[in-house]
Amino acid sequence: MYRQRGVSLIGLIVTLAVLGFLGIMAAKLLPVYLEYWSVKKIFAAMVNNGELNATVPEIRHSYEMRNAIEDGQSVGGRDLESSKEGGQTVVTAEWSVKVPMVANVSACIDFTATASQ
Repeated sequence: MYRQRGVSLIGLIVTLAVLGFLGIMAAKLLPVYLEYWSVKKIFAAMVNNGELNATVPEIRHSYEMRNAIEDGQSVGGRDLESSKEGGQTVVTAEWSVKVPMVANVSACIDFTATASQ
């Protein structure tokens, strides 16, 4: 007697539903993380060009110019916090993003990006 092998219709539907749900969640969260990575990229470029040795208004202006190119919307120049630690300038940006997921369920994500020279 031979046993049948393979995927049942119910198993296939459940698997596709789970994969579809995960795909939709990833599509909703991807833009938020792309913006976080663009802020990190801007900070890295500022460190490489030595722009963190400037005054606070110059640092904010430099960030604003780079952010205009990257088209970031969550973090502006006024959101940057500058401090001196051990003779080095440290620039930090902290922000939260609320992403609606399904019905009245939302994902609240907190980001922190730091650069030091």
